[in-house]
Amino acid sequence: MYWRNQMDLLKEILHKEKINKLGKTISRDAVRGIILKDKQLLMIYSKKNGDYKFPGGGVDGNESHLDTLKREVLEESGATVSKVVKEFGKVIEYDQPLEDEYDVFKMTSFYYICKVNSEFTNQNLDLYEKELGFEPIWVDIDKALNRNISIINNSDSPRWVIRENFILKEIKQLL
Repeated sequence: MYWRNQMDLLKEILHKEKINKLGKTISRDAVRGIILKDKQLLMIYSKKNGDYKFPGGGVDGNESHLDTLKREVLEESGATVSKVVKEFGKVIEYDQPLEDEYDVFKMTSFYYICKVNSEFTNQNLDLYEKELGFEPIWVDIDKALNRNISIINNSDSPRWVIRENFILKEIKQLL
């Protein structure tokens, strides 16, 4: 468990039509938690965008997936990961990079099903997360999915909504 190259690839998403996936690539890995309790998911709601996302974020340096998962879930939700149940799968996204010297930005999100302790502490959000009004919430999967679907075509909708909707649909099939 926790070996990124062995995790099942669930989907590849191209955010722009003419992305050179084989070109000079800048990559980022992220780890995200799927936390289910009594048919509700612990998700991060953005008051600014009105969307739901899974708690998680980027791997720092040589940090392990487990360490990243624990750190990011705690920072974004205030919840402490008590157990990783199993790997769920990974999603790879391709987009235009911000950096001119690269052809493609490749984001790989690794999803893990996990459990958290019942006690929550304060969030420790980055500035952009504060600006987006991130707040942890237990939400019914249909409510989260329907809300995300309703905003997906908005020009200011975050790109991660496409990825998160895919994962929500995958989870829904298993329930």
